[in-house]
Amino acid sequence: MSRIGKRIITVPENVNIDIQEKLVTVKGPKGELTLPLVDNISLKLDGNTLTVEKTKDDKFTNAMHGTTNANIKNMIIGVSEGYKKGLEINGVGYRFTPKGNTLTINAGYSHPVNIEVPNGITIKGISNTEIEIEGIDKCQVSEFAANIRKVRKPEPYKGKGIKYKGEHIRRKEGKKASK
Repeated sequence: MSRIGKRIITVPENVNIDIQEKLVTVKGPKGELTLPLVDNISLKLDGNTLTVEKTKDDKFTNAMHGTTNANIKNMIIGVSEGYKKGLEINGVGYRFTPKGNTLTINAGYSHPVNIEVPNGITIKGISNTEIEIEGIDKCQVSEFAANIRKVRKPEPYKGKGIKYKGEHIRRKEGKKASK
């Protein structure tokens, strides 16, 4: 039984929710997001509260009950406040260079790595070694940040690589000198 699916979602005043038969559209000051609904899941909007209900009791519907609730909650937060993800790069000569809709990463390879920034995402360069990814879709922002981190994952010996802001890298001691 999903406790997350039973959660009642409060809708802020500046957010408008449009429920059609198999589609939910959430509009807010930052933009608009849509989510297709699966079978046996229905939504009820009473004033500024939204409840996700299931019409059938089977394993898949139970799983999608909580998932749908969480996705709609994330959409409401995204169109009202937005999502941010910070990345840091550590290493000699390692740096980020955002330019237009491309991000150039120098991460110790023989060539710079160029990544296209998808629509709906903006990259703000705080310094050469820090960037901030912003957008209204939590899934899109997190996936793009993970793809950037994949270019050079942080290694445990020297701590070089790309990591999330505030992420702790467990360090290893390395080889010990012989006695």
